[in-house]
Amino acid sequence: MSIEEYIETHTSPENEVLAQITHETNVHILNPHMLSGQVQGRLLAQLSRMIHPKRILELGTFTGYSALCLAEGLTEDGELITIEHNDELEETIRHNLSLSPLANKIRLVIADAKEELSRLAEELTSSEKNVKQFDLVFIDADKREYCMYLDLVKNLVRPGGWILADNTLWDGHIIDPAYDRDKQTLGLRTFNDKVIADSNLECVILPLRDGLTIIRKL
Repeated sequence: MSIEEYIETHTSPENEVLAQITHETNVHILNPHMLSGQVQGRLLAQLSRMIHPKRILELGTFTGYSALCLAEGLTEDGELITIEHNDELEETIRHNLSLSPLANKIRLVIADAKEELSRLAEELTSSEKNVKQFDLVFIDADKREYCMYLDLVKNLVRPGGWILADNTLWDGHIIDPAYDRDKQTLGLRTFNDKVIADSNLECVILPLRDGLTIIRKL
């Protein structure tokens, strides 16, 4: 038994809805490894429960698995907004979300993340909207754009709020010279350097799957 298998067998299992999404994603969707999966999914759910957020923002929905995990910790009147740029996934995402009683807390937006983040920033500063900042943001979209996402979401997160960034070790490529010209690897390296250099942020990288960075806004 590998250490990964040991961890899986000693981590709480997925619920039936998440198990179904895992199965259907692996059977029907290209690049199913992008799914968060049991261990990371349970970590996202636990972190969300600890924070107990009223507002969550997710960049990169894929098939809806991580959104449902994060939504487990929402307040009773909480909302999760999840942004996905690939409109070919919309039908799958909406179907998967509909399987869960948490569906009514999740708002799917099919859009370019940069454009939607700019719109959310305008909404936040509008005196008419009376919109609150986010308590928790999960970044799991285009790795080349992580620095841009960070710049855009920092003001959307409340002081003391949290940002989670996925894939920040990038299967070990982050320290492998063989990937010095790979744009996604370079994007993640720059992001990691940017986070640690920001005196307004506290962070830790967990070596879980592809790396998960937990960031607190001071």
